[in-house]
Amino acid sequence: MRTGMPLALPGQSVGLLGGSFDPAHAGHVHITREALKRFALDRVWWLVSPGNPLKPRPPATLARRMARARVVMDHPKVIVTDIEARLGTRYTAETVARLMALYPGVRFVWLMGADNLAEFHLWERWQWIFENVPIGVLARPRSRLVGRTARAAEQFAAYRLLPEAAPILSKCGIPAWCFVNVPMADLSSTEIRACGGWAR
Repeated sequence: MRTGMPLALPGQSVGLLGGSFDPAHAGHVHITREALKRFALDRVWWLVSPGNPLKPRPPATLARRMARARVVMDHPKVIVTDIEARLGTRYTAETVARLMALYPGVRFVWLMGADNLAEFHLWERWQWIFENVPIGVLARPRSRLVGRTARAAEQFAAYRLLPEAAPILSKCGIPAWCFVNVPMADLSSTEIRACGGWAR
């Protein structure tokens, strides 16, 4: 295993929460804690990306975003990592494929808010992601309906688990995804930047 890579053992369930985290905030912490509980995960890795291909403006420096994320997310089961920069991957599908190869036997679950599900069909090789890793979707403010009517949700409707089955998501065959409603934390990195709460 490469230096600086997080530890995971075969049989463990590890949630992957990717994003720019520009900046990380209490909303990220909230959905992470909910994901650990709802999907019965052993760990969650925050994948702080070098950049988001769907966003026109570059984020703050990776070092700064990592430092902020580690201050905000203080939990023994959560690891903040720059694994995508270390692997040199640009897209989620690339990252997931590399992690599956590097960690045989680890049950990865891709985590995202319902707002991301709404635009998931714009992601590079999005069908491959659905077909190769279970996906846990957590409701976000103002995105419950749009997430459920998203193109990806409709195309993979037959593989959606009921919310009561969320704890077995990582152990299901693929494709498999689950949408869970969680108490709302109405925060966004975009709004924090707009209000001047994260100077670049």
